[in-house]
Formats: sequence, structure tokens, C-alpha cells
Amino acid sequence: MDMMNRLTVGSMFAGIGGICLGFKQEGFEIVWANEINHKACQTYRKNLGSDYLVEGNIRTIDKSLIPEFDVLTAGFPCQPFSVAGIQRGFDDDRGNLFFQIAEVIDRVRPRIVFLENVSNLINHDNGRTFLIVYSSLASFGYAVKYRVISSDEYSDIPQTRSRTYIVAFRDYEDCQKFQFPERCDNTRDIFDIIDVHDKKDEEYYYRPGDRFYNDVVNTVNRTDSIYRVYNSKIHIAKNRTCPTLTASMGTRYNGAPIIRDDFGYRRLTVKECLDFQGFPASFCFPSDQQIHDMYTQIGNSVSVPVIRKIAHQIRQAIE
Repeated sequence: MDMMNRLTVGSMFAGIGGICLGFKQEGFEIVWANEINHKACQTYRKNLGSDYLVEGNIRTIDKSLIPEFDVLTAGFPCQPFSVAGIQRGFDDDRGNLFFQIAEVIDRVRPRIVFLENVSNLINHDNGRTFLIVYSSLASFGYAVKYRVISSDEYSDIPQTRSRTYIVAFRDYEDCQKFQFPERCDNTRDIFDIIDVHDKKDEEYYYRPGDRFYNDVVNTVNRTDSIYRVYNSKIHIAKNRTCPTLTASMGTRYNGAPIIRDDFGYRRLTVKECLDFQGFPASFCFPSDQQIHDMYTQIGNSVSVPVIRKIAHQIRQAIE
């Protein structure tokens, strides 16, 4: 295989394809992906195709059928690592989902492993969680680099979204050549995405009689900022950025960030949330999905431009 022309990717916990999309935009070819959530798979297929997407629980998928690829990517769920997991490793039936990643690494031995997780991964459980991840990669012979990156500091996406990114290389020299993207000035404002003069669908607006309506009216008094909802309290977002978009947007009535426009008080629309994650304008959801499903999928995804920048740096390092 000519590494200069064809770099292949396998994706675990692929969601709606945010990580895959960032790598595709940088010229990588996705040859295998896995996602357990049916609605997320529907969205993935609609936008990125379906030939290589395997829907189902990674724990029950026959890993001998996974093809070879150059880069393994995974935005894996962060769950507590138990003492039993540390002691028994992959033999622990309750094993954390990271151990499924380790099994795939052991099976495929990709040239590069790319992982994305919450910013607190490094400090979780007094650092023991991250130590397991790091040590596992090292035990397979990978050299590891990692960094906590916020979307508003490393891309043109005005969303405060800090995530831990881990890039591991099978070749030590490749790792030495790899550098994370540099910080950059964010040239876009939230109102490059939000148009307060444009009336949105009625379902996004709070109206008298809605639960939470009085709290919104009493708190959301500025038109130049976005407000976030945290622990059922409303707070103004700092630095004219969008607060972190989370999966709870779809599971709580008041989970989505709030703005005040010319027509009232409303949640950010699905389209605005996609824009704040850096998805292309053509990206869309299947017509039969509910708004709460869309919110959840967006919150579970990634900032695509940040992924693309890191993918670019990976390509630079190995070419």
C-alpha cells in the first residue's frame, strides 16, 4: 500500500461520524466503523455512507472480521475503571469500554491510534483512569502524545468545548515528528452562526405556560450572549462563546443553550448546534427523527474542524 496516497481509518464509537468526517476532509479513507446507537447509525449512513458501518455492540462483534487499517479512531465513553479491571484486564467481563479499544488494537495493530474524551480524563480517579489508557497503549509498543484542546482556542468554532486528545504512534520517529495544532485567534463570533432577526420554528421558543418559562424570562435579559443551563440554573456564557453542547440537550427539556432573539426566548436550533460543532452545511438528519434525538447526537459528537486539524498534523508526521 502506498501510504502517500491511501491512509485508511477504522472508527469505534463512531456516533454520527464527526471524527470520521474530520479525517475524510483531510483525505483519509474510512474503511470500517462501528456504532451501537441505531438513530446515530441512521444519521451516519445518510451523510457518510453505509458500506463499512457495522451497527451493534462492540463487545459482541467478531473482531476477527475487522479489516486492517492505518488509523484507529475512537471517541470512547468515559466510565470508571475498577480495581478489578486493572487487575484482571481484558479478562474482566465488566471491563470498561476502553478495553474493547485495546482488543481492537491488539487485533489490527494500526499505525496510529487517535482517542478523544472529556477534558477531565487526565484527572479522573486521581489520574488512574488516564494512567490505564496511557499504559495500555505503551504496552502495545505505542509512543503517546496528548493534549487538552478547546474548540474556541484551536479552531474557528466559537464553542467552549475542552476535550482530551490522545495520539499514539507505533513508530517512535513518527511520534517525534507529530505536533498538535497551534492555538489560533478565533475570527468567528457566535452571531456569525446565530441570526437573531430570523424567526425559527415555533418548537424552539419558550412560551407562557411552559415549565422553565419564568426562569428564562427572568434571567435571559441580554441579546448579545448565549445562556447555558447547568443544574437547572441559567448562566450567561463567557467571552461571547457557545457553551459546551452536551447530550443532555436531548434528555432534558431545558438542556439546550438559550438565546433571546427578536421574536422571544428560544433554544439553539438543531442547525445552529451543528454549526457550532463545525459540521458542513449539507449535513442533515433523517426526516423521521425527533428533535431530542438530534440534540443528543450532536452533543455526543465532536468539533469537526479540531479533528481535521489534528488529522492534518498526523498526515504531516507520517508522510
